[in-house]
Amino acid sequence: MAVIDLRDIHKVYSSGTAAEVHALRGVSLTVKRGEFVAIMGSSGSGKSTLMNLIGCLDRPSSGDYLLDGEPVARLSKAGRSDLRSRKIGFVFQDFHLLPRTSALENVELPMLYHPDRVGAREMRDRALQALADVGLADRSSHHPSQLSGGQQQRVAIARALVNRPSILLADEPTGNLDTLTGAEIMQLFQQLNQDGLTILLVTHEPEICRFVKRILVMRDGRLQSDKPVPTPASAAEAVARLREERAREDREDPQPVLP
Repeated sequence: MAVIDLRDIHKVYSSGTAAEVHALRGVSLTVKRGEFVAIMGSSGSGKSTLMNLIGCLDRPSSGDYLLDGEPVARLSKAGRSDLRSRKIGFVFQDFHLLPRTSALENVELPMLYHPDRVGAREMRDRALQALADVGLADRSSHHPSQLSGGQQQRVAIARALVNRPSILLADEPTGNLDTLTGAEIMQLFQQLNQDGLTILLVTHEPEICRFVKRILVMRDGRLQSDKPVPTPASAAEAVARLREERAREDREDPQPVLP
């Protein structure tokens, strides 16, 4: 079953007397449950607009969009917000964590806006479990400034998962991370996908696309290509290799010990 079904989607932006901008031009796309898809394209290609529409942050100028079987294109802003809260989790390049709150409180936040509110005890239990699922059970009381970049991204992923979405949308999730930490995040994504989560990520890094199952390329508002990845690379193997390379570099070039 298609969890995402876009049919001849157009998106046109206009402001006053300025010329219209055709951000999407007749995009049709289906994504089945359990797929792991990368969206690539240069600046202005339409990939971010496409992600915003899939994430119910915006609606198309024309065309039809079914999300998990529910029509989106004609929903009101409130209706899209409700559907987004129930169906979609978001991960961003810049983490977007609240700096003065703990990891636990950051993960709890989406549950405050969910249409089906849960009690404080269940909210805490679910947030703690989400942090445990991303390997941060022992960091629940830490603030973002006390966490590494990779740990902050894991908190952001836990926050995206806490409402148990059908789809995870990730916008350049490794863009602010070093190569090893980026591979560790992709390892986590592969594990989540193996557990059945549908994942779409926007990236400009060809290296990241080795780990997904399908690659979409956008150009000038159109879907230029749509190709499966026959044998995705193992992020776990990439992490092991990069850790060994880093350990070897540290042995060969040890840091000086300060007096």
